[in-house]
Amino acid sequence: MADKKMRVKQVRSSISCPADQGKTLRALGLGKIGRAVEVTDNDCTRGMVFKVKHLVEVVED
Repeated sequence: MADKKMRVKQVRSSISCPADQGKTLRALGLGKIGRAVEVTDNDCTRGMVFKVKHLVEVVED
């Protein structure tokens, strides 16, 4: 059984954001504008994406 995935792309900088939001981006595997990663779609990663929703865009597969 394959896990559901979602693609997360960073579209804004984390420079003016609180430090915990920058650390959340790093934990997702992001850190530079334009970088995209594919993460498992579960409650944990959805919470992380919700925390930085103003910095990323999500494409669900």
